[in-house]
Amino acid sequence: MAADYYQALGVRRDASPEEIKKAFRRLARELHPDVNPDPKTQERFKEINNAYEVLSDPEKRRMYDLGADPLSSNGGGGPGGFGAGPGFGFSDIMDAFFGQGAGARGPRSRTRRGQDAMIRIDVTLAEAAFGTTKDLQVDTAVVCTTCNGEGAAPGTTPQTCEMCDGRGEVSQVTRSFLGQVMTSRPCPQCQGFGTVVPNPCPECAGDGRVRARRRLTVKIPAGVDNGMKIQLSGEGEVGPGGGPPGDLYVEINELPHKVFQRRGDDLHCTVTLPMTAAALGTQVPLETLDGREEVDIRPGTQSGQSIPLHGRGITHLRGGGRGDLLVHVEVQTPSKLDAEQEELLRKLATLRGEERPSGHFSPGQQGLFSRLKDAFNGR
Repeated sequence: MAADYYQALGVRRDASPEEIKKAFRRLARELHPDVNPDPKTQERFKEINNAYEVLSDPEKRRMYDLGADPLSSNGGGGPGGFGAGPGFGFSDIMDAFFGQGAGARGPRSRTRRGQDAMIRIDVTLAEAAFGTTKDLQVDTAVVCTTCNGEGAAPGTTPQTCEMCDGRGEVSQVTRSFLGQVMTSRPCPQCQGFGTVVPNPCPECAGDGRVRARRRLTVKIPAGVDNGMKIQLSGEGEVGPGGGPPGDLYVEINELPHKVFQRRGDDLHCTVTLPMTAAALGTQVPLETLDGREEVDIRPGTQSGQSIPLHGRGITHLRGGGRGDLLVHVEVQTPSKLDAEQEELLRKLATLRGEERPSGHFSPGQQGLFSRLKDAFNGR
């Protein structure tokens, strides 16, 4: 057995459903992440959620008491359980012989775990690089304070179903070539709960929860990337009947930057320079994520060259250090010259012996992939 759910809630193995519910609510108030954000406490909060999900459901509790784990991936099979293979549990065997619902014993719990929720938040490139905190407003389901999750109007309680006498199921005997066969199905009057709520809570209409807007603060770690999800355990919707909440997932939407393009943890940008600046060399101011810096353009810089600024990129999400910022140079050739400029360029060409250059021809375009191919071929 993977975990002792009774010990997790601090109750006896013969504890009543009401004792289990009280124990869970007491621990949930103490261990909720809003009250105690310590990571070890959050693990404990998840543990009591799992324990309550099993022990509050009569069928899951029965399977657990027999040695199976209803929350395991094979549905209760495996060591100590009654599985006949992955995804095939004790209830499936009973259903195969006696019909659907034959494996059910006792009423279903009105208390169930809530659904997970997801919300998208926008972060700038700088926030993704260095991390930040965000205040969120989440519209979600919370426990109804009028009935405290019970679903019944104040001063009233759920009543035992008269059709099934609180069993949550009705049985029917039929004759077949095997003899008399008894089949069971959920009670149509109480939908398998074993109780009915004649006076539902006017605030939540008997659901035990209401919609409300909550404010949360989420920590965005340095190095997050677009599309990543941050899990906030126990911050999702409260379940029906005031059941344990699901998880909230925060999806990162990184906004485009007007200068930089992100590739992994490296940043890229392009600077366009006149031909004279590339030939003579210069310094160009650039507003990086860390502040203003001067990019050194060395004399004779060619179009397509990259100038790295080490450690000016995105913080590595796992491990220390940062990526690089690569400045790609694009040399711009003048398309229009006045008479004086043209004369000066002709004199320069004469001095360099470039009045009638023969040029250098090569097959195709020697781009990056072509150069890599030549390198592997030993050219």
